[in-house]
Amino acid sequence: MRIAVTTPNGNVARHLTRMLVRAGIRPLLLSRHPEQIDDELIPFVDVARADSHDADEVVAATRGVDAVYWVDPSVMSEDPLADYARATDALVRAVVENGIGRVVFQSSVGAEKRHGVGEIDGLAATETALDALDIDVTHLRCGYFFSNLLLDVESVKAGRLQTVLPLDAAMPWVAPRDIAEVAALTPLNRDWTGHRVQAVHGPEDLSWSQVAEILTQELGREVTVERIADEEMRDGLLAVGMPEAMADAVLGMSTGLRDGFVPEQPRTVVTTTPTGLRAWVREELVAALA
Repeated sequence: MRIAVTTPNGNVARHLTRMLVRAGIRPLLLSRHPEQIDDELIPFVDVARADSHDADEVVAATRGVDAVYWVDPSVMSEDPLADYARATDALVRAVVENGIGRVVFQSSVGAEKRHGVGEIDGLAATETALDALDIDVTHLRCGYFFSNLLLDVESVKAGRLQTVLPLDAAMPWVAPRDIAEVAALTPLNRDWTGHRVQAVHGPEDLSWSQVAEILTQELGREVTVERIADEEMRDGLLAVGMPEAMADAVLGMSTGLRDGFVPEQPRTVVTTTPTGLRAWVREELVAALA
């Protein structure tokens, strides 16, 4: 099976690539910057230069491919949802023009709402576009990445996190490596067909209060979290140079999942993955804080 992997240096795909190699697959890595692929991987993979927002490049790079692991790349943008639309168009064109029969799409919890969830609306649009095609597609609706804490390392160091979510509202948190494991097994399983959703919820739902408690215990320093107003969060995003539409899209991912939102896929043995936040903190966050 010829499997293409996008964003190969991303939080999930960097693990996925190595898992496929260990499984005996020689994946095709699509990257805007092929020179950034780890040298140790080069003997075991094929690499093609392709920008996931450029349909012509993606079509050219995926000729002869049987399956694609696709990520809509999130980039700092004046119009993030337009960027998601361009990525969706590139994927759809590649699937149709190259006869790609299987797609595993990295989506998110909240995409089932279809509208009103900020950047996640872009993922929902990709789901809808793929479901309109006569192919086998699995949407991985992932929980909140542990690695998002790496985007706020300075706040963790300062011991003061902020959120617009209720502090006691629990939601799925997941390790990117666990998403990669599900992503690797999905295209290799030839028994499923049609359009399906596979949630990836991590080992347990966590509230921000619980996250702060775990960080305090594992880091040996007090970490607190406070709930702030939506406008205060938006002003903070703008203050660090984020364009207005991007700030609204980032904020919308949180505000759209408040007020009693429950994921469409319930937590079961199928959606539950093993790596806990404590283990991830020891393995990855501690080193980032050094």
